Amino acid sequence: MSSLARYEAFLIKNVSAISSLESSLRSITWFLPGRFKDAELASEALSALLNVMSMYHDTLLAKFVRSDPKYKPLIPASLHTRFTTAWIEKDVLYKWAARALEFIRYTELLIEMGLRRKVSSRIRWRGVILLEILKATLRLILLRVTRRPLLSPPIPERDLDPAALPPSSNASSPTLAPSSPSLSPPPTPDHLKNNHMPLRPHLLLDDANKSNQSVSFIEDYLLPKALTPSAVKPALALVNTLSSPTDWIAEAIYILRPLVYACLVVSDRRSNRPLITALFMEILSRNLRRTPPPSASLERMEHARRDRDMLWYLLRGSIWGAYTRPKLEGFVDKTAHAPIMGLFGALIKDWIPLIDEYYYCELCV
Repeated sequence: MSSLARYEAFLIKNVSAISSLESSLRSITWFLPGRFKDAELASEALSALLNVMSMYHDTLLAKFVRSDPKYKPLIPASLHTRFTTAWIEKDVLYKWAARALEFIRYTELLIEMGLRRKVSSRIRWRGVILLEILKATLRLILLRVTRRPLLSPPIPERDLDPAALPPSSNASSPTLAPSSPSLSPPPTPDHLKNNHMPLRPHLLLDDANKSNQSVSFIEDYLLPKALTPSAVKPALALVNTLSSPTDWIAEAIYILRPLVYACLVVSDRRSNRPLITALFMEILSRNLRRTPPPSASLERMEHARRDRDMLWYLLRGSIWGAYTRPKLEGFVDKTAHAPIMGLFGALIKDWIPLIDEYYYCELCV
């Protein structure tokens, strides 16, 4: 057995503990900046490592779930997971372009921190422009492959419960041959071993209570279980293709917006021209994009996410310097001696210098 196969088997056997460890370490990264010298570099390195490892773990778990025909999730996969998984399985170019794009997003701030410490400011900004060119190129590739509006993130998110995974054996790794099925019945869970009281029948199945049930109770029970149009659509049909030139122009403007903003920041950092141009492109893309029908739930959710991301402009340019930063500093001063709010104020105080110093601390693109 190779080292990679042993690690995969270990991951699947201890997936719950590893998921808890990832979550705990990711929470710690928020409190590291300002604690010691180069703490922000250590925090971002840990965050990038956790994100990359989580992406690798998600890939292994997805392979394991697909290889087990008996696995049935308690909660159906989200629309985003269904759509992105279908494209990853259908097109190799989409799979690697999406993973490369996410890898850059996970490590871009760490790369900028390293450049700031090792090279001149001019070379650092060239590195930022190069990262934005790579990201724009990968997004255009995804747009060309799918011919649909881009989703963020372009890879499936982990939406399975690690505790609900079937029990693994020594051969549970996706790279190993599957073992023979066990003939013994599944063991009784620990929390049911000492339970000798019979479970009460469900209210819908209890003859004694059927006459007392109201129509509203039955509707409340059945409505969440009803199928929606998106639930029965094929995964690739959850987002409609771009049909008109206006749709393509709107998506292209949205993709090129971060690159244009970065180029303008490098050439003219002190004026409002980069911020105004980026806002203009954002609003133009929003007005040109199509209005999806009510049944297109996934595309409507993506549009809602893009609208929420416009709040990140509060951390850019003159908006940050003239409005957002004074507000945050005032909040920090007012809560400095408050018992609980002072913790949040101290956290914000440690992050304010990072937004001033690093380009990727103010972006969510």
